[in-house]
Amino acid sequence: MDTIRPRKFNPLINPVNARPVIVENEASSTNHIFLARPLLGPLLFENTASDARDHCANERTFLSWIRLAIYLAIVSSAILISFHFSSQPTHIERVIALPMGIVFWCMSLACLASGFSLYVITVTKYSRRAALVQSGWKTQAVITLMATVIVGCCILFLVTQSSKV
Repeated sequence: MDTIRPRKFNPLINPVNARPVIVENEASSTNHIFLARPLLGPLLFENTASDARDHCANERTFLSWIRLAIYLAIVSSAILISFHFSSQPTHIERVIALPMGIVFWCMSLACLASGFSLYVITVTKYSRRAALVQSGWKTQAVITLMATVIVGCCILFLVTQSSKV
């Protein structure tokens, strides 16, 4: 694996022109794999068995967490900017808008943190060739919290809408 030929510089793939970090050489050290020098260098894993597929799946999962965080941030912005059902917001809608927007913003940040931590933990375990099980209580707690808040908001929307009729 040490016989990697240097490729031509491509500013889209490697904008800082950093040399790649060979994970097998760094895995034996006690340093964290993401802190290996150079800091912005791409991580190169040896493709044995299903490693490439596993890394691609890990990246897709990370991108899904980012997509969920973006959706929650958009909902938060929409609630903060214009949260009303009729042409003019009622008093209760004005009172509810700020706390609900903040809750959705915090959930967006929680998604980003959860997705990034899962990505880093998974890549670190891949580099150490450790056994990996993808379910955990942290992920379940974040998803349960989000589901509870979304169902609670739906109930709140139904109650607020029905009180106007």
